[in-house]
Amino acid sequence: MNLKPISDKFDSLKCCVVIPTYNNHKTLREVIEGVLNYTSNIIVINDGSTDTTREILSGFPQLEIIHFEKNQGKGAALNAGFQKALTLGYEFAISIDSDGQHFPEDLPRFIHVLEKAENKKILLIGSRNMTQEGVPKKSSFGNKFSNFWFWVETGIRLQDTQSGYRLYPLLVIKDLNLRTKKFEFEIEVIVKSAWKDVDVKNIPIQIHYDLEDRISHFRPFKDFTRISILNTWLVFLAFFYIKPRNLFRKLKKKGIKRFLLEDFLGSDDSVEKKSFSIALGVLIGLSPLWGFHTVIVLFLAILFNLNKVIAFAFSNVSLPPFIPFIIFSGLKIGSWVLGEHFVLSFSEMDPSVEFVKYLKTYMVGSIILAVSGAVIAGFSGYIFLSIFQRKKVLKNG
Repeated sequence: MNLKPISDKFDSLKCCVVIPTYNNHKTLREVIEGVLNYTSNIIVINDGSTDTTREILSGFPQLEIIHFEKNQGKGAALNAGFQKALTLGYEFAISIDSDGQHFPEDLPRFIHVLEKAENKKILLIGSRNMTQEGVPKKSSFGNKFSNFWFWVETGIRLQDTQSGYRLYPLLVIKDLNLRTKKFEFEIEVIVKSAWKDVDVKNIPIQIHYDLEDRISHFRPFKDFTRISILNTWLVFLAFFYIKPRNLFRKLKKKGIKRFLLEDFLGSDDSVEKKSFSIALGVLIGLSPLWGFHTVIVLFLAILFNLNKVIAFAFSNVSLPPFIPFIIFSGLKIGSWVLGEHFVLSFSEMDPSVEFVKYLKTYMVGSIILAVSGAVIAGFSGYIFLSIFQRKKVLKNG
């Protein structure tokens, strides 16, 4: 391979390599020398190492080097590297671990994908073969765990979300509100990038897992706890802010007519899937779960792989103008089922003390109303969509 063009591409794409390191003196020199075969655009962050790291780095005066007096964590080291890269005019940074598990020979893979990408708003994560011999079971489990929560938080399915071999879009990263400083930083940054509509995806890389000199600073209990707390917060943000925001923006941008034509009628989803999505939306919208309709319908739509936009749209049967009628209907059905008799007017359709005494009646009636409404809406949607589908087939046939 002619390595000169790769070095030129690093320059033309304004890309550098960021190497955070902490007490990896046995492998650091080899990693740096491997990267130098492809580019000299290198920033090394010595994260408070207490071994011979400082002496090793003194042998590479051509590199940009940042020294922390005390260990601050991988996230803090990466963030410092990104900030330095931006001041030097770089727009992309490839992070590579200093423990020797990554192959510098894979750097051209990142450059090739970046070069060919039409949309440069891209974040690439090296995808490791987690089934190869030598991969610890705890690493494989941790990766699957992380992949699942990333999907829940962003709706994006990846094969590897924990690899530290990545290409970051610095102009996007600089505007993210990143708060973590340890290993969990690598999760926070990809989730928040995805929320900013960055194209987050995997590319295949090689991996060393059986290195004798490899030292891991991951502390299973402390770091896994940090990651779990972060994922809990990100899930909360995703369902209570990000996903509702995105759906509102989509519906507002398209308008009702375009939504009906594209997402409802024009969606590639099957008639059955659309019908179940309608039923789910109506079920949640009519249920007595006030204040949580949006988050619940989105969670269930993702869980059961239904059409999120359709489910969300139909959950809005409980828009404010309709609420008094929904509550009144729930009370009437509940009183009929429970055999209760009372006179209730629309003036009592508010959360007052007078209404609280009818709570049991309302709960029973609203559940029946929600289930019945969902069945009717889903069945009606199925009939309508089936007829529309047949007409579409005949027209195109």
